Amino acid sequence: MVLDLVVIGTAITLGPLHNSAYILLLSSRRGVRLGLAFLLSWLANLIVVIAVVVLLTGGQPPARHSVPSTAAIDAKLAIGLALVLYGAYRHHRPPRPHSPPRWTARIDDMSAATAAGLAWVFQPWALVGAGAATAVDANLSTVTAWLALTGYCLLATLSLIAMELYVVWAPAVANARLDALRTWLEQRQEQLIVSLSLLFGLWLTARSIAELVA
Repeated sequence: MVLDLVVIGTAITLGPLHNSAYILLLSSRRGVRLGLAFLLSWLANLIVVIAVVVLLTGGQPPARHSVPSTAAIDAKLAIGLALVLYGAYRHHRPPRPHSPPRWTARIDDMSAATAAGLAWVFQPWALVGAGAATAVDANLSTVTAWLALTGYCLLATLSLIAMELYVVWAPAVANARLDALRTWLEQRQEQLIVSLSLLFGLWLTARSIAELVA
């Protein structure tokens, strides 16, 4: 479970879409406040999903090869296959011109509540679902499980935390470098989406099949 959560958390935090959106928020007139609202909402989403899973399992993993255990693995397999298919689709799709999202036109007048809502929009729910299916195996009677779940939520938020702290500590330097990073992400957005979808999709698929046949 620990390895799975580390990989999924890494996949979430590397996503180019939410990182580009977050940099735009940080560059706005009330960037630090809007960024913090987005970050806290993002983290809350992850915590709520894990909490729901824990409530459903009672903090005890289902028996191996039981219906709940098999269903969780099947869910991860379906998500992995969906990511592979999505990556293949994006790879073969004709290139489209990039244009700024409509919400960026009102970014300087955006409220903290709207920024928090954007976190729900940009959350990679397929990967969050894979994390939830993995958390089914958490045994909360052990310290390791608590640390693994906490670490997963923080790892999946790590890029946002790092950028928020960077802007707070060195705003002038941070804004220039983050803007350059956003440009780089936008120029390679399609390649990054395809690569991450295929890489983590294949990994989830292989891991799920291995668990089913073990």
